[in-house]
Amino acid sequence: MFSKWHWMILQLSRRLWVRAVLYALLAVVTVLSTIFFRELIPADLAGKIGAEAVDKILGILASGMLVVTTFSLSVMVAAFSSATSSISPRATRLLMEDSITQNVLGTFVGSFLFSLIGIIALNTGVYDNEGRVILFIVTLCVTVIIVATILIWIEHLSHLGRVSETSDKVEKAALAAVLQRAEHPWLGGLPLDSIQIPQDAKPVYSPEIGYIEHLDMKAVSQWADKTGSRVYINTLPGAFVHPKRVLAWIETTAESGADTVESAFSIARERSFDQDPRFGLSVLTEIASRALSPAVNDPGTAIEIIGRGVRLLFQWQTCEPNLEAAGKVEYPRLYIPSVTPAELFDDFFVPIARDGATMIEVQIRLQKALHALAQRGGAFHDNAKRHSDDALRRAEASLVFEGDKERLRTLVTDLFH
Repeated sequence: MFSKWHWMILQLSRRLWVRAVLYALLAVVTVLSTIFFRELIPADLAGKIGAEAVDKILGILASGMLVVTTFSLSVMVAAFSSATSSISPRATRLLMEDSITQNVLGTFVGSFLFSLIGIIALNTGVYDNEGRVILFIVTLCVTVIIVATILIWIEHLSHLGRVSETSDKVEKAALAAVLQRAEHPWLGGLPLDSIQIPQDAKPVYSPEIGYIEHLDMKAVSQWADKTGSRVYINTLPGAFVHPKRVLAWIETTAESGADTVESAFSIARERSFDQDPRFGLSVLTEIASRALSPAVNDPGTAIEIIGRGVRLLFQWQTCEPNLEAAGKVEYPRLYIPSVTPAELFDDFFVPIARDGATMIEVQIRLQKALHALAQRGGAFHDNAKRHSDDALRRAEASLVFEGDKERLRTLVTDLFH
């Protein structure tokens, strides 16, 4: 589990401007460092390789990179706007954190500053002939990097902001959260589901209104170990909290501790994919619901999303209170509730069954997906059967053609009986 500082650094690294600044600083260091290596260059090498042309090359790069950067930003903003309006506003965050986009823009901005600083250094007489040679060599390397980056960018632009590309990113983010929670059902702690919270436990309330983005289990555990306390956490990442909602209960003899537990919860205006497997499934459902709206009328996308949801749910290991299956308990003084299969099924299947109730092709795919999940048995079978019955009732109330209703009834009977 990530600590709060580790998580904050990870979030910072996903910001678009961070990589651009790092590339720009690298460009500045590269230009200035060439001054200190000029003594290693033979005096007559500048004339042999045509290093005098470096100022012209830098001028071309400076003007070209400024245009390319402006164009790339406009394309990126257009892709974000398209994703917001036609896919899901919640998915736009993943597009903004795309590593290829950030590397490309960082390279363009860094190359522009490299060229600009190089031109300034040349015009101020910082470089002699030997220094020009080093700057010329570095400029050629930068040019090769720019050409490779442009080719990568052209390929990336061909599918940036498309429904399938964005759905892939959402599925990958959701899969990472699902696998992490499946491996650590209680985030390294013990299950709260079968524990009775002591009556003398003290409540810890949320200081803000928003969604829990991250929970620093390590910080809470360190305080609990130090004071001999026990902490019963009853709000998971992704939960909406407010000053009247209890984040956790603490059983302690220490005079203070609420501040430590309270500060372990990172609260923001929006949900995050990292520790919240339910959010990824919800965003996928939003994409399907948008596709099923009368304005879009794209049942094929909804059918594709159903397949993605089935893949994610198949990765989920039913989180029963079995410590051997849950892996190592890192924080034995912390108790936390489970994410149940019922919650995952409700998050994913209810909106699609509701919005696709009038489309027989969507209902058929939905029933087949539920049947596939039912084969896992246990809680998956019970929830799949429940949602199958609910989806059938919704379809019977919404479908107009009696033949479609009969076809769906026959399919459900063949699959689940």
